[in-house]
Amino acid sequence: MSPRWEPNPNIRRGRSVVYTLHAHLVFVPKYRRGDFTDEILTRCEEIMSEVCAKANAELREFNGERDHAHLLIHYPPQVKLRALVGSLKGVSAHYLRKEFHDHIKRYLWADHFWSPSYFAASAGGAPLAVVKEYIENQKRPD
Repeated sequence: MSPRWEPNPNIRRGRSVVYTLHAHLVFVPKYRRGDFTDEILTRCEEIMSEVCAKANAELREFNGERDHAHLLIHYPPQVKLRALVGSLKGVSAHYLRKEFHDHIKRYLWADHFWSPSYFAASAGGAPLAVVKEYIENQKRPD
């Protein structure tokens, strides 16, 4: 690495890749009936952090309200985001239903904890307009 570059913790390096991939995810429980308490969200964050670590990803931020949870994930290009989401939802559902059974059974009637849908957005880096302008201004060879 050139000495003029400052180390950046958001930029990760692999054998043949340099990357910074972040995703903002939002999960809602089935029926969205206000299932979450502070204790459940705290445990959910712990579980999801462990799932991310096993996938060589990092849970950078986690928070939520009574009826949804937000995650900011930093992940490598080898990770399929859909597969990571499946693991996050599946593992957390298993443990949360097991550990908070009496509370959760009041809100959910079937075997599903999370809604099958989710929100995902790329996050971080320059705004799209800046990236577009940068690419447009590249000097093509004659």
